[in-house]
Amino acid sequence: MKKTILSLMALGLIIGFAPSSFAAGDAPHAPHQHWHFDGITGQFDKAAMQRGLKVYREVCSACHSLKRVAYRNLVDLGYTEDQVKNIAVEYTVTDGPNEDGEMFDRPARPSDKFVSPYPNDKAAKALNNGALPPDLSLITKARHNGPNYLYAILTGYGEPEHGVELMEGQHWNKYMPGHVIAMAAPLSDGIVAYEDGTPETVSQYSKDVTNFLVWAADPYLETRKRTGIAVLIFLIVFSGVMYGVKKKIWKDIH
Repeated sequence: MKKTILSLMALGLIIGFAPSSFAAGDAPHAPHQHWHFDGITGQFDKAAMQRGLKVYREVCSACHSLKRVAYRNLVDLGYTEDQVKNIAVEYTVTDGPNEDGEMFDRPARPSDKFVSPYPNDKAAKALNNGALPPDLSLITKARHNGPNYLYAILTGYGEPEHGVELMEGQHWNKYMPGHVIAMAAPLSDGIVAYEDGTPETVSQYSKDVTNFLVWAADPYLETRKRTGIAVLIFLIVFSGVMYGVKKKIWKDIH
């Protein structure tokens, strides 16, 4: 039963995050949500990202890897180096060979990438009816309007519309093309415990994990925005200086 559920979840995410050329159908446009990282001065919400990491670790990581992110990168979320070490040692990685030429298992270190739920791609496919669960490192970049799309899919589950009949293993989702998705709803109210008193609802979980995955896909977003603002200010000042120089040089020429 567990294998079947994981297979359906993985297949559903592959369908849900397929390239836009496959996104034909009558699914409504994902509505825009308010995100702290939006806009030229937008910044990451570290509290939301930490909660999103918790949702990823307790729910999403059962099927999906995060191969492009190292545990040490979590300091960007506000964790201390000791906290990062404590998170890393909860996982086991295969290393080696040792002096005897053998591979061995050891606790993960901050320098290691997030441990995959599968030893290799073939094992992942074998456990998911031949489908390879997508890595989530860049998932918010894989779709147009990625953050809003991801949030919409996670919150779009419901009862089928009148007259719609679903086959076994299919689920109704408002924002999927055709409104049919193979992945069962991965989130439900109360599934992940928050220590900070934040509401433990599907909507909140979806926002938080989206915040975390946006950071995972673009950890330098804030740096780029600060650089862009600095460049704009420089260009404005430089333009003013050049205008003044031009006025001075040409003031006596008629």
